[in-house]
Amino acid sequence: MTLVQPPDPTVPVDLGEPILDLLAGFIVQLRSAGLPVSLTENLDAMEAVKHVPLSERDTFKYALASTLVKHHNHWKAFETVFEVYFSLRGPEYDIVDESELPDLDDDEHGEPESGDRAGAGAGDSLTPEELQEMLYRALMRGDQPMMRGVARQAVKRYAGMEPGRPVGGTYYLYRTLRNLDLDGVLERLLQQEQDTDDDPPSDFEERLLRDEYQERIDKFQKEIEAEIRRRLVADRGIEAMAKTLRKPLPEDVDFMHASREEMASLRKAIYPLTRKLASRLSRKRRHGRKGPLDFRSTVRHSLSYGGVPVEPKFRNPRPHKPEIFVIADISGSVAAFARFTLHLVYAISGQFSKVRSFVFIDGLDEVTPYFEGVEDINEAVHRVNTEADVVWVDGHSDYGHALGVFWEKYGNEIGPRTSIMILGDARNNYHASESWIIKEMADKARNIHWLNPEPRSYWDTGDSIVGDYAQYCDGSYEVRNLRQLEAFVDKLV
Repeated sequence: MTLVQPPDPTVPVDLGEPILDLLAGFIVQLRSAGLPVSLTENLDAMEAVKHVPLSERDTFKYALASTLVKHHNHWKAFETVFEVYFSLRGPEYDIVDESELPDLDDDEHGEPESGDRAGAGAGDSLTPEELQEMLYRALMRGDQPMMRGVARQAVKRYAGMEPGRPVGGTYYLYRTLRNLDLDGVLERLLQQEQDTDDDPPSDFEERLLRDEYQERIDKFQKEIEAEIRRRLVADRGIEAMAKTLRKPLPEDVDFMHASREEMASLRKAIYPLTRKLASRLSRKRRHGRKGPLDFRSTVRHSLSYGGVPVEPKFRNPRPHKPEIFVIADISGSVAAFARFTLHLVYAISGQFSKVRSFVFIDGLDEVTPYFEGVEDINEAVHRVNTEADVVWVDGHSDYGHALGVFWEKYGNEIGPRTSIMILGDARNNYHASESWIIKEMADKARNIHWLNPEPRSYWDTGDSIVGDYAQYCDGSYEVRNLRQLEAFVDKLV
């Protein structure tokens, strides 16, 4: 479908049924990607696009984003869905075999014609050297239409895309860029600037030039990515490509399988999450259920109403803050999960009267002092990973022995106000479970919860013995990402 610009962008547009269907399909894709888009936000988006020229792609994009994206962590997912879903919308984004490159002949000013005024059919006859020269001129002038034409011709010529071939876009991008030598083009552009200036540029001026040309090269690379994406969408369809390119939101990233980039996004996402959770838990504590009826206070206040108890008075409950014992497996398979959970618990430690932390592999060590008086919790977590004495024999998980050490050293410190969180996958390498220790802990503690970062379908398979422990716990939870961790902590207090 072609997006048509309204005569006057300041006048609201009457959106026809095709546009409404288009937006409805886009909303479905956003929800599939995990973005929480409500019906109200859907209506806001439809109202917003009435006031923007639909043919201006960036304006249209940011109008939708302003109404549909509520958190900066969701922007990347929104952008991916938008670029896929609207990749073939508008005539300038059609897949065409004709090249839209200008001739190499210079105009009267010694420069080629702009890509907007270029004739079709010249691209196929260009040699690789001539295409490289065209790229150089486009980058020198910052001519975006010309860059788009060069990008289309480069993808057509170098990417080797075949219909139905199950290859990702990254492979096609690599093949295209490998043949263009963008680093060499950048150096040629800088050298050209030095040769044309009478005075050599200063280091600062050279750096500014390099940054400017690098920005143009980045824009050109985005044109290549867009062309590859358009061709893949045309071949495989919008829904298939959206599913292929879709990445989980930071709060849905699996702790145990996160890439380095995803781990960085998790670290950024946990800070606003801790503030939100602390505020929510504090509000819940202040505005909890009312206590029992205070009869004497009710009668006393009824005097102002002639003895009629119009305004019942209640005893305000004074909920106590529980103390938390965190016992975390920090072996390789679940280390990331333990790290983020410790981070979250200590970030909201003001909601608890006391927080004590213990970590283990096959030995166990208390690491509470590492978190005391520390402003950066990441520093404390780093000390946990490097300094804690958690290896007893061979450094392979042994839950039975680690729990035995905990019970022997710290079991008598568990009381009726103690909530215990055990973090781990309960993969015990076929050692004895010593599950009786969990039973004894449950009898003394306020409650005991087991948090497992593995999918529930994996529990009690292989060397997993989580069922042996879970039978004595108040709850066992699958906690594989920040969203599930937030839901658990919200229920804890």
